[in-house]
Amino acid sequence: MAFPDPTPGMVVRYDYVWSREAAAGRSQGKDRPACLVAASDRLIIPRFVVLLAITHTLPSGNTIGIEIPAAVRNALGLDDAPSWVIVSEHNIDQWPNGGLSPIAAKSGAFAYGFIPPRLFAQIKAKFLSLAREHKSGPVRR
Repeated sequence: MAFPDPTPGMVVRYDYVWSREAAAGRSQGKDRPACLVAASDRLIIPRFVVLLAITHTLPSGNTIGIEIPAAVRNALGLDDAPSWVIVSEHNIDQWPNGGLSPIAAKSGAFAYGFIPPRLFAQIKAKFLSLAREHKSGPVRR
């Protein structure tokens, strides 16, 4: 199956590496849903994307996340457990990359679908605000 065009708001299955894992020397993470928040211009090669982890772990301390409503989780085909898009750290990776995995329940597709525009605008605004304040740490892959 072909990789989809990297479109902001798309949720993909990706081996996200947390900043604490990268600091410990890990270069691969656990496959999980991740929200693609930005992509470089398609004419620039290699093309880069910014990905935000989606997790079941309630954000605490310096970790900031935006909860995904149950209806959105359901529409994406995610499980029923509460989930958050973490905006206080991110991965920067080439597109396509070896960290993308096909979704078994979606016949090998790489994308679950898209975060609705209103929720994505909230995620993007919070991410950009934290990035401008240097409070969203990057992991370059």
